[in-house]
Amino acid sequence: MAAKRETSDPWPVITGEYEVGNPENPVAVITCGSHISGKPFLDAGASIAGPCKTENIGIEKMVANVISNPNIRYIIVTGMEVKGHITGQAIVSFAKGGIDKEGRIVGAIGAIPFIQNLNQETIERFQQQVEIIEMIDTEDAGTISGKVRELVSKDPGAFDGDPMIVEIKEGAAEEEAHGLRPMAAEIANIRARMRAIDAAVTAIGLQNKHNAGIYAGKIEGFAIGMTLVLVLFGLIMRIGGM
Repeated sequence: MAAKRETSDPWPVITGEYEVGNPENPVAVITCGSHISGKPFLDAGASIAGPCKTENIGIEKMVANVISNPNIRYIIVTGMEVKGHITGQAIVSFAKGGIDKEGRIVGAIGAIPFIQNLNQETIERFQQQVEIIEMIDTEDAGTISGKVRELVSKDPGAFDGDPMIVEIKEGAAEEEAHGLRPMAAEIANIRARMRAIDAAVTAIGLQNKHNAGIYAGKIEGFAIGMTLVLVLFGLIMRIGGM
């Protein structure tokens, strides 16, 4: 029988739209933007199941609940993607590449995939503790439950480490109360929008330049054509006069 460890007390440490089963079970199921009943997954051997809708605070909360329970060794990422946030892809990218110096999830393509409440130690713990099973766009409960049972049968036992507790802070008021003003995500988003606007203005300028070139070419062609017509007309009149 796989060895198990104590979880945090209480567990999960962060409230959310999830359903909880036996905390000693090794599988967590993330249904992204799909609201699927977690009961079939819990019955199959999952310890927790529920959606994750945002690629920033949503992922932070998910990580906090996972690393506070060393018994979770697999995370099934399934369900439909959340439009704009692309949360499932962000989770997969986070587990693979972590974050860069600005806190952005490496490789994530969502709107604002910035992590502010997790330090490098907690990120590495998450990466070492769990294996991500990608089943994005799958909503069939039977297929997902089958994967849960398969993973339970391969349970390697609890991660060799105590539960880690992460404090997740939300809201500007709370940040200011703690003297924190983490604006990296907002600034980066503004910069990205400015770059997009700059690129659009450049593209419009090039298009206008192209159109102006075409117009100038037409005028030049018309002028050359008229000149040739007048020259030919003059020659004809001259020959006729002779």
